Amino acid sequence: MSGVKRPLMTLWSLLLIVALLAGCGRGASSGGDGGSAGGGAGSGFEKVEIQPGERVKVTFWHAMGGAAGEAVQRLVDRFNSSQDRVEVEAAYQGSYDDALQKLKAAGPEGPTIMQVYEIGSRFMIDSGMITPMQNFIDADGFSTEDFEPNILGYYTFDGRLYSMPFNTSTPIVYYNKDAFREVGLDPEKPPRTFEEFQQYARQLTVTRGGETRYGAGIALYGWFFEQFLAVQGAHYVDNDNGRSGRATKAIINSPEGERFVNWLKSMVDEGSAVNLGRKTSETQAAFAAGRIAMTLDSTAALAPILNGVGDKFEVGTAFLPRPQGVDGGVIIGGASLWITNLKSPKEQWAALEFVKWLTQPEVQAEWSMATGYFPIRKAAYEQQALKDWHAQRPQFTTAIEQLRASKLSTVTQGAVIGIFPQARQIVEAAMESVILGQATSAEALTKAAEEITKGIEDYNRTTQ
Repeated sequence: MSGVKRPLMTLWSLLLIVALLAGCGRGASSGGDGGSAGGGAGSGFEKVEIQPGERVKVTFWHAMGGAAGEAVQRLVDRFNSSQDRVEVEAAYQGSYDDALQKLKAAGPEGPTIMQVYEIGSRFMIDSGMITPMQNFIDADGFSTEDFEPNILGYYTFDGRLYSMPFNTSTPIVYYNKDAFREVGLDPEKPPRTFEEFQQYARQLTVTRGGETRYGAGIALYGWFFEQFLAVQGAHYVDNDNGRSGRATKAIINSPEGERFVNWLKSMVDEGSAVNLGRKTSETQAAFAAGRIAMTLDSTAALAPILNGVGDKFEVGTAFLPRPQGVDGGVIIGGASLWITNLKSPKEQWAALEFVKWLTQPEVQAEWSMATGYFPIRKAAYEQQALKDWHAQRPQFTTAIEQLRASKLSTVTQGAVIGIFPQARQIVEAAMESVILGQATSAEALTKAAEEITKGIEDYNRTTQ
């Protein structure tokens, strides 16, 4: 999950405009059929075969830059050379928001496969531009039995899988084992609760020669707020996070929401944690430099963090802490692949061939090693190459253990709302106002809940 902030009004306008143009409201249901493989023209759904000698071209728009983008292209090249029926053309479209804007502008000239971040799911379902993945799975007989249930769960609505998970991550605690040893803490026993984390942060805070190493530094990131609601078993919006019916209001101004924000503020106020703002890039840099001893970041940040730390100290990883006596779980982040109904049925079925190929255990192992994202299939972990990779990076096992320890529920499936990018920024501003002493957690989160609820109401009016 990236810590990069996204333009607010641009995407908010996009959501409303595309939803209005699509004219495809689904009523109060949390799901709704996004269209058929025939662009919505037919009521049936049957497999379309590629004839001998045919080679069908498929366009794939993605938002993976840097090393991840290079890994995407390697996979595309491998797939294209592995068979002679489907040719995939991958095209980087910039950030997730940039890619969505281009999808809206492209119309029928858009891609066959679209990578969309997880919080864009409600919008994609409502857009009228997609064919649900479940349609293909049912007609093809493709089995997802070996897939990680907590990963599939996020993209499943009303019992139907709408998109194929692609790059998946969760946040974990990163900590400086050498700093633990220095202050007498056991480096093999990281904090498990809010109370332990704060006590450890106090012990780890040391000032020498006018320079302070803080015990912790946690970015004021909306994704983290969602996670800490989930580890406490709390929903973000009503109607079971928008899973049993369309969400109508935010319920983030809950005891669980206040508890998390108050916990952050108390550590900053007492000087055991430092406020470095909203960007995870800032906390990541501070951790690598030894300025903070504990932080939170995505599992996909493991390789950059290890590279940044180098041989300066030993890095440990741990589950997210939670209040004493509370046992919740985490929500996945990242993005998934949607097959659009902008193209012919044959092209959509050709796209499925590539999507299915990407889910093969050996391909998933390669993708995970190249990027740090989770494999979506259990069998990928049996690949010797991935076993060896994990042996060299034992920190990564924390991530999959935390994911598998999370019970799948409407809490850990995550919230489904059409204005999620806007909501995240509203929450971040609320957290920041509390940390800076401008409002109490109750005041800030109540105001944020009201703003998000207004956005949900406006969105729902355009899509029903």
